[in-house]
Amino acid sequence: MPFIVDFVRSQYTRLPLAATPAAVEGGTYVVTGSNTGLGLECAKHLARLGAARLILAVRSSQRGDAALATIHEETGRSDVGEVWELDLASLASVEAFAARLAALDRVDAVIANAGVSLVEYALADGFEESLMINFVATMLLAVRALPVLRASAEKFKIQPHLVVVASSVAFIVDGPSVDVDGNILEALSTRDASVMSQRYQLTKQLQIYAVRELARLVPVAESGVVINTLNPGMCSTDLQRHSRLAGKLAMGLVGLFVGRTAEEGSRTLVHAAVAGPETHGKYLSDCEDKEHEMPAWMRDESGSRVQKRVWEDLVKALKARGHSIDIP
Repeated sequence: MPFIVDFVRSQYTRLPLAATPAAVEGGTYVVTGSNTGLGLECAKHLARLGAARLILAVRSSQRGDAALATIHEETGRSDVGEVWELDLASLASVEAFAARLAALDRVDAVIANAGVSLVEYALADGFEESLMINFVATMLLAVRALPVLRASAEKFKIQPHLVVVASSVAFIVDGPSVDVDGNILEALSTRDASVMSQRYQLTKQLQIYAVRELARLVPVAESGVVINTLNPGMCSTDLQRHSRLAGKLAMGLVGLFVGRTAEEGSRTLVHAAVAGPETHGKYLSDCEDKEHEMPAWMRDESGSRVQKRVWEDLVKALKARGHSIDIP
């Protein structure tokens, strides 16, 4: 019951557009999943605020081109925006994208927004597909983006951001345990362990654990990069496009009464991309630090052990597939 009360209260919170032109002008911003929904609206805001370079990271270049045309039309900024292909169902695609990213002179923020909610079990590069897209590939991209973000901080005397879009639904499912034998991600990718009705929620929980551990390993005082994660709230997007009819109707009904528009939800992404160093490693919601709203079992000593285990198993699983992560 407390979760429902907090959820409804949060949904009705009026969200500010926290960023100002002074904070965005001249910067380079990368937004994944920016052909639709939250990512598209976030990209529009960044264009209006004066971003010098805006990279739409999308799986379909055709849809990316259509999204870019919409941005140009609605913002009047026909001088900004480019489409880069990124398929988060493929580790090779993530590495290719990251190589292009590493060649940039400056990156002010990478906003990892892309995600899926799937109901059918399938594998992608050996991982259950939604686990792969929402968690494994997203975190690989985050790690690969760190060097160029760090270099940008030093060269341009700026404070770049690495933002991962999570969700408060992470708190309503039981997560992994340190008692699991073998690699957690490998175990979760088996058909028997893939409870698809809870998989989206679980991948968001894993995101939060991993982002917090990455932030711990890479302190902002040492890297100059703010790493945070956020909850955009329940928004009217096409996230439920893969759901069955009953699920779509149920979510549509709830959204009718308490849902945010994609534009409203995107303000939380923009906020996280310009928030101060005090948000490093933090969980944000309603354009505020909402660390206190995380359940105690994610923040206590037991949660810290799970957090570390999730990160270590992610690194091991990626290394086993030829994608090493070298963070002390």
